[in-house]
Amino acid sequence: MEYLSSHKIINLEQKTVIYPYISVVIPIFNEEKSLIKLVKNITSVLLESNFSYEIICVDDGSQDQSPQVLRQLVQNIHNLKAIILRRNYGQTPAMAAGFKYAQGQIIVTLDGDLQNDPADIPKLITKLNQGYDLVSGWRKNRQDHALTRLLPSKIANWIISKITGVNLHDYGCSLKAYRAELVADMNLYGELHRFLPALAFIEGARIAEIPVTHHPRIYGQSKYGLGRTLRVIMDLFTVFFIKKFLTRPMHVFGLFGLGSMVLGILLGAYLTFIKLGLGQSIGHRPLLILAVLLVLTGVQLLSFGLLAELVMRTYHESQQRPIYRVREIIGGNQH
Repeated sequence: MEYLSSHKIINLEQKTVIYPYISVVIPIFNEEKSLIKLVKNITSVLLESNFSYEIICVDDGSQDQSPQVLRQLVQNIHNLKAIILRRNYGQTPAMAAGFKYAQGQIIVTLDGDLQNDPADIPKLITKLNQGYDLVSGWRKNRQDHALTRLLPSKIANWIISKITGVNLHDYGCSLKAYRAELVADMNLYGELHRFLPALAFIEGARIAEIPVTHHPRIYGQSKYGLGRTLRVIMDLFTVFFIKKFLTRPMHVFGLFGLGSMVLGILLGAYLTFIKLGLGQSIGHRPLLILAVLLVLTGVQLLSFGLLAELVMRTYHESQQRPIYRVREIIGGNQH
């Protein structure tokens, strides 16, 4: 393998396959009015930057003419690729599809609504090449409604940063740059796209954040609102569990299970003393029911912990997925 003029070149049986340096992945949902201008702006910026590139638009089951616009654009732009999904799966699956088909060494993501500025892409790449694995955009002067978008976003970013330990101002900004090998190690599902920096941190990534331009929405309506808050909170619990207990689920289930069993046994001992030592009736006492429930809950949690340990072992061993990540090997015979 060798690198030449920001291309990745691989020789396969006397055939030369040239991969782009940058893959721009854009999830699309009902963006027919912005697509032509979006692709034109990205192309203009990347041609000027002299990077080899490809643009991957993933249509996530649009209900307007977005698929037809993409088909026309693909006929005229040779390095544009359109992936049309069968239905609307959500932004996370759309990004996962884009990651799968991306061939570049660096993957850049942005929204398809023209609010992200393609002119910021070279800045992200410059920062990435300073030794980072992921560079996230920060919409410092965000052009959104203060009450329904800005305030909930500030609160959410503060909570996510505190829980995940990855301090970013703007988790929701889609404009990000990744090293391709980083996203190859991450499996996306649910709505985990907004937690990609936290998932990357779990993989040992070095993360940076830089301010980027944010434009007001010109066409269409935002797909985000307060209704997504509950789903974000639930996914945040998932990320927290993955970060803390992915390879040791018994530590969380076992801790609560043992605590519940110990408390139930202590209550049982107290009730036994009252019954046998003091001769008082305990059949009508709520503490008896509570003691039994605590012991049963403890047994169930310990059982869940054991099952989770088995599932994690099966997960890692069946996929031969390592529980560590090597950044580099220096010296010696490297294979």
